[in-house]
Amino acid sequence: MLSALLIICSCLSVRSSGKPMFPENEKSPAFWNNGAQKTLKEALSTQELNKNKAKNLILFLGDGMGVPTVTAARILKGQLNGQSGEEYQLEMDKFPFVSLSKTYNTDAQVPDSAGTATAYLCGVKANEGTVGVSAAAVRSQCNTTKGNEVTSILKWAKDAGKSVGIVTTTRINHATPSAAYAHSVDRDWYSDNEMPSEALQAGCKDIARQLFENIPNIDVIMGGGRKYMFPKNMSDVDYPGVAKYNGVRNDGRNLVQEWIDRMKDQGGHYVWNKQQLLSLNPKKTSYLLGLFGPVDLPYDLERNADSDPSLTQMVEVAIKVLQNNPKGFYLLVEGGRIDHGHHEGKAKQALYEAVEMDRAIGRADLLTSAQDTLTVVTADHSHVFTFGGYTRRGNTIFGLAPMVSDVDHKPFTSILYGNGPGYKLVGGARENVSTVDFAENNYKAQSAVPLTSETHGGEDVAVFAKGPLAHLLHGVHEQNFIPHVMAYAACIGQNRGHCPSGGTAALRPVFSSMAAVLTVTLLLC
Repeated sequence: MLSALLIICSCLSVRSSGKPMFPENEKSPAFWNNGAQKTLKEALSTQELNKNKAKNLILFLGDGMGVPTVTAARILKGQLNGQSGEEYQLEMDKFPFVSLSKTYNTDAQVPDSAGTATAYLCGVKANEGTVGVSAAAVRSQCNTTKGNEVTSILKWAKDAGKSVGIVTTTRINHATPSAAYAHSVDRDWYSDNEMPSEALQAGCKDIARQLFENIPNIDVIMGGGRKYMFPKNMSDVDYPGVAKYNGVRNDGRNLVQEWIDRMKDQGGHYVWNKQQLLSLNPKKTSYLLGLFGPVDLPYDLERNADSDPSLTQMVEVAIKVLQNNPKGFYLLVEGGRIDHGHHEGKAKQALYEAVEMDRAIGRADLLTSAQDTLTVVTADHSHVFTFGGYTRRGNTIFGLAPMVSDVDHKPFTSILYGNGPGYKLVGGARENVSTVDFAENNYKAQSAVPLTSETHGGEDVAVFAKGPLAHLLHGVHEQNFIPHVMAYAACIGQNRGHCPSGGTAALRPVFSSMAAVLTVTLLLC
């Protein structure tokens, strides 16, 4: 009886608020018909396929950005722009081609970020916890590294004479970026301090060291992870009194200073805060190393706007530096802390991170052209994040469902997790969320199963693509297909037989002769 009354009161309060539940023009069939016709014309125009050679390649990787996260971020961004949110378009929503990627690792149904990074960067599926090595390598077993290394599209681009860059909101030696340059059987070997002695004695190198040694002239490197680059106990430049941010390297090497010494006569610049980054002249910068935190960068909601650069700002500088090369560039951009927000059950942090990555996508669009730049947006995996509860149109994405549970008679937020740290019992029963501030930045949404860290999800993730040969990313594909398409479009790596000898003229696909045969056959018939 109590639950029925609460449901009725909730519905009455929505209807009596005086606010329209949706825009007035949506009552007219003409609104929807006209919108569909406009979209139809746009869809027909995409049939004029862009078969240009891709001079530039950009991969935006939203770590943990599953389809529910994309949808929720769309609503959030729309609401931040004064709309109800559901009808809003993210920058990635505007891409003409969308497909699905199967994310499993060779040894895992629900993947991790290391094995997936090896797939979408190196073109080879791998075991969880390993980066830049094939599935023949065994996690944490150093002696399985040699002979099982696989190279990434970043290296293919560098070998072809293009400039290359990595921008991330996590440690630059975290799972996603490390697969672009490292070969490690353990994603957690950030520095030699995290490696077992037997692995060091067997000759395995930590990931921070590989960043500077494997591909020594990566043109742009931006992210966090300073502590892994400096000798043990060396104070951090921004947190001199905080011991946990001191350098951790046991080998005594200062990898940053080594980079500065090597690049000082080659137009190289090292920066560690926003002011230094934005004061650079990109036209006069050949190489850029930006390390903006001892570990991961702050969440965007907690970022110091005076000293910490946003992902959008980093992406803009990166593109302007990389554009100095007339042969073009490859850029990997990771919105890495979407994943961290979800693991912590902090949906608000995760979704604001996704919104910021979408802003960076928009900025990249303004700085490049779809005529010569293939841009791909995807995720490595999803999370057990969802939102539901029959919420009304325009309901704040962080709000309550318009009903209470018909079992425990308590309200619940629309956003929930399948598992994670948000599981909480009060007096042996589910916590009443109306007694807490569920709109607070670090609120941990309720979960069904108690875990200290929420887990990844195993479903397919979306792949958005625009630019030269973007139409090749269609249907449902294995995740390792992505770099093969990007390399094919740019005429780097393998499969270069279809490429023109020079310039940016349209490619001649290998299947054109077959199409000609089919055309003649149809005419004869």
